[in-house]
Amino acid sequence: MKVLKFGGTSCGTIDSIQAVLGIIKSKQAKGEQVAAVFSAMGGVTNQLLKAGDLASVGDTTYFDLVKEIENRHFTVVRALIDVKSQSKVFANIRTIINELEDLLKGVSLIREISDRTSDLIVSFGERLSTTLIYEILHAQGVDCQFLDARKVVRTDGNFGMAAVNFEVTNAQIQTYFSKTKSLQLITGFIGSTEKGETTTLGRGGSDYTGSIFGAALNAEEIEIWTDVDGMMTADPRKVKNAFTIPTITYAEAMELTHFGAKVIYPPSLQPAFAKNIPIRVLNTFNTDFVGTVVNRVAEPSEYIITGISSIDNLALVNLQGSGMIGVAGVSAKLFTVLAKHRISVILISQASSEHSICFAIEPSASASVKALLEEEFKTEIADGDVEGIDIQENLSVIAVVGEGMRRHTGVSGKLFSVLGKNGINIVATAQGSSELNISVVIEKKDISKALNVIHDSFFFSQAKTLNLFLVGTGLIGKALLEQLQGQENYLSKYKALKINLVGVMNSRKMLIDPQGIDLNNWEEERDSKGKPAEIWAFVEEAKRLNLPNSVFADCTANKEIHNYYLGLFEANISVVTPNKVANSGRYEDYALLHRTALKKGVKFLYETNVGAGLPVINTLQGLISSGDRFEKIEGVLSGTLSYIFNNFKAGVKFADIVKEAKVKGYTEPDPREDLSGMDVARKILILGREIGLKLEPEDVTIDKLLPENCEQAPTVEDFFTELEVSNAYFEAMVNEADAKGEVLRFIATLENNKINIGVRSIGKSHPFYMMDGADNVISFTTKRYHDRPLVIKGPGAGAEVTASGVFADIVAIGSYLA
Repeated sequence: MKVLKFGGTSCGTIDSIQAVLGIIKSKQAKGEQVAAVFSAMGGVTNQLLKAGDLASVGDTTYFDLVKEIENRHFTVVRALIDVKSQSKVFANIRTIINELEDLLKGVSLIREISDRTSDLIVSFGERLSTTLIYEILHAQGVDCQFLDARKVVRTDGNFGMAAVNFEVTNAQIQTYFSKTKSLQLITGFIGSTEKGETTTLGRGGSDYTGSIFGAALNAEEIEIWTDVDGMMTADPRKVKNAFTIPTITYAEAMELTHFGAKVIYPPSLQPAFAKNIPIRVLNTFNTDFVGTVVNRVAEPSEYIITGISSIDNLALVNLQGSGMIGVAGVSAKLFTVLAKHRISVILISQASSEHSICFAIEPSASASVKALLEEEFKTEIADGDVEGIDIQENLSVIAVVGEGMRRHTGVSGKLFSVLGKNGINIVATAQGSSELNISVVIEKKDISKALNVIHDSFFFSQAKTLNLFLVGTGLIGKALLEQLQGQENYLSKYKALKINLVGVMNSRKMLIDPQGIDLNNWEEERDSKGKPAEIWAFVEEAKRLNLPNSVFADCTANKEIHNYYLGLFEANISVVTPNKVANSGRYEDYALLHRTALKKGVKFLYETNVGAGLPVINTLQGLISSGDRFEKIEGVLSGTLSYIFNNFKAGVKFADIVKEAKVKGYTEPDPREDLSGMDVARKILILGREIGLKLEPEDVTIDKLLPENCEQAPTVEDFFTELEVSNAYFEAMVNEADAKGEVLRFIATLENNKINIGVRSIGKSHPFYMMDGADNVISFTTKRYHDRPLVIKGPGAGAEVTASGVFADIVAIGSYLA
């Protein structure tokens, strides 16, 4: 014997009822003996409760609700019963509706509704749905009987949550079933007292009915048919990667459902578990799926935890004071008054010092709880022993559940670490000594983010998803996206990392899609679906979405975007950028950004600020971390100036080399921007700050390369003319160096806390002597690298190498979060 229980969604529509009929017939065709328990049609119970409330205040619109209920049932009759048989079925259903209307009319007349009357009103939901399914099956020739559970389920008179008299109930169920072989279609949720008064069984009542019948009949299994594929590792509406739990223990199911999982209500299944009858949770709309088996002992799992559940909205009450320390009976007094007024406590946390007790409640009870406790502890508050009753709202609780936690260390550390790295503040925490459940209270705004990062961390611990917002799709940004696309499989296979492009913006259009933007088609999607570009709107949406593991990549040369970095850090979004503006402005602003990033636990990575894709800043930071100390930093830090001076030799006009560099795209449209040395100044300033110097831009001394007439030329064309005019100036410079067997290089030097930049004549012993192309080269002279400096050399410009540096920073954030 199997007992099948079908929930409200399974009984709610024509299609779902057809699915239910198919399930029952399929089992009968296989020779299985079954009995079926039915809930009311989805939503009908609430409609009945509302109708009762309306009637109790004389509001006749309750008739409209009853009519809606009647029409829903009649619609199914018209669809699933042959026309010739419909009139009899309509009459039977109408008889039940008439009884309901008479009852509601009585309530309306006396302007009162008791718990007893409310139970009777609510019972019509199950009576109607079960009658409807009986009539359909009967019309289709199935040997079945309608069983009103009130005939056999005996309860006390605690209306609304009646207690079952199992001795009488089990005997009556067994006697009834011994006298019939027909398929029994049973009303869920309801029973009756010895006097024949209708009662309801409380939350999960239809599950309870299934469990009562299953236990009484020693069923092989109880099947709970609902609208999901069993119990899930998390709410699939919030965590898209959630999956079905194959097996779960009764204790684990209890914990998950207490904290919000709605698939079943395990306390109502206690009769079945007392007899070790397994419960299988199945999907009415996906009958081929095996679902979840809830049993006393679950099958071994590869995961440490079994599932994650949450309650989205709660309030946290905090009672604290120095007068509570060492005083016995405070907790008893607190929870006695709450129990007396039927205040349900969801979670309790107490400091070991006994200085405070906090507990979670439904927000709707906040005002009454505050008033109750202020009255109960008024003496202690007046004496200063209790500081007051503090209530914090807009909170949520997440429960991480699993018997596997008993066998593993570090679960709490892993949980708190992943929340911390995503900037999710833990307001309170609780863990039972059974190590079955770790619960954390967080701000409500972070609930979706927290569920996703916890789920990824525990169920996909080898995989990490970064959500990337990219501003700037010029040469560097476009190259970065091409590299991300090309390395997608590699990152997944070898780095367990998925980079999900969720936002992309250029100077004209912006697009944000939390589900992800196709890397193969991002440009077309941005241009066809995007909105006009507004950096403030782009940043605000990134912050509002509050996605886990978020990274903002600024691949622009924009001088204003850095003003948004601080807000991004405050929203726990990491930033990567080749844009030097943020790190080379006022020291106060630089320091604030770095302090905030550190405080919020996010990353601010900018390896490409100096040397493009060269490992300059990482190497520098590694040396500092290992205890080395810097004595001198020298660098050819401009690819443009490197190219110019690598090719400027005796007998070659300086103007010709600059023109050649411009033609090859090495210079800005106006080469004076490069020749001014300001870009080099920003880079050496950043390196100085990285080694701990509090340097301002004005602390950088630049020896001017260009004569005054070249600097002041009104146009680029005039500038080149003035370069020709000034040829003797440059010629003298190169000839002097050549006469000494030396070469000219444009070098930035940081030594003795001072920065100097300018053209230097260097000999063959200098590490910058042998150079070609547009390479950058940096030398670090430190206590360890004193006699022979550490030299880093390579391409210091170009979209591909810069993009690869940004890419490396993004992957580094993935490693940090993992």
